[in-house]
Amino acid sequence: MLYNFDQIIDRRNTNSSKHDNNAVLFGREDVLDLWVADMDFPAPVPVVEAIKKRAEHPIYGYTFPPTSLYDAIVERLDRLYGWKIKKEWIVFNAGVVNGLYSAVEAFSHPGDEVIVQPPVYYPFFGAIKNTGRQVIHNPLREANNRYEMDLEGLEKLFEVRTSFPVRMPRIKALILCSPHNPVGRVWSREELKRLADICVQNNCLILSDEIHCDLLAPGVEHTVTATLSPEIEQHTITFMSASKTFNIAGLATSYAIIPNDQLRQRYVAARAGHNSGNVFGFAATEAALTQCDDYLEQLRAYLHENYKFFKEFITTRLPQLRVAELEGTYLAWVDMRQLGMDPLELQNFIRNKARLALDDGYAFGPGGEGFQRFNLACPRSIVEEALLRLEKAINEL
Repeated sequence: MLYNFDQIIDRRNTNSSKHDNNAVLFGREDVLDLWVADMDFPAPVPVVEAIKKRAEHPIYGYTFPPTSLYDAIVERLDRLYGWKIKKEWIVFNAGVVNGLYSAVEAFSHPGDEVIVQPPVYYPFFGAIKNTGRQVIHNPLREANNRYEMDLEGLEKLFEVRTSFPVRMPRIKALILCSPHNPVGRVWSREELKRLADICVQNNCLILSDEIHCDLLAPGVEHTVTATLSPEIEQHTITFMSASKTFNIAGLATSYAIIPNDQLRQRYVAARAGHNSGNVFGFAATEAALTQCDDYLEQLRAYLHENYKFFKEFITTRLPQLRVAELEGTYLAWVDMRQLGMDPLELQNFIRNKARLALDDGYAFGPGGEGFQRFNLACPRSIVEEALLRLEKAINEL
């Protein structure tokens, strides 16, 4: 089946978080929306058909995931990533962020510390702070338009804290973003192994958000953190979902994979009473994982062409800006520091001069100041319009 990703579909007046809150979120209605990470492409046909088929039954009562959905997850992880898991390791959540909140609560106490590697997906901060834990930053290092993890800095964080009295807060977990949102890195096997070994040596759980793992540039491969060794597998909780890849985030269905029996029991206990998905989300996820490889192949190709178009435009026509190399996700991370604006000035410029709705870099934590995140999962004509607006605004400075 061939998909037309150039088709423009009007999402206004559909209660779209991305398109129907402009006045509230950005102060004006006429901004072009390239912010929150959902796509402006229709879901794959098999997903739509699966939802329709389930909707034909007129009762939508309490539900649970079918065995066939567990089978689909097991098969896909083995086929795509060489990870052989067991059905009982899978725990369903309403979303990855929902699952992270549960993990932080299950495996730490108020006052404990959780590491993040900013600039990073900003809901990580909420999952830590809103549960009474403390955020510890281990910022990424930037070099030649590419980012790497500061593994020496990570080791020092643990060294300093092991000398503290027992009564002091301790690091209990690290939230890993892999592939990384917003900087677009797909971490190498070697990088992940060094990170994981440091965490295991210091009895620090790895909470690995791998929701963007299917969205890769040509020639790039994703390594599931838990596949690095049996010991690392027992020390890692992996969060995944079909929501980003197949544009079904509104169906609120994701899953955690927890090989360690004791950790899984604690996690399930911590999230007692939480929503774990819904009848349409289960049907859509199963269809996505089992019938939509053709969609994913075409989607990856289109997104990569969008990125090439985006980067070429900025390189040739807006040389004062820089675009980070994009190995995974559909999110472009743009360095605008040469414009000489502080974070609020840049925000005002983007919203009121360029008339764009983007994610402000400072929201992603230390190292994000002076950057903007662009969502390129939209028709190329929208990407072009955004770039033309940005170019006009910069030329008028």
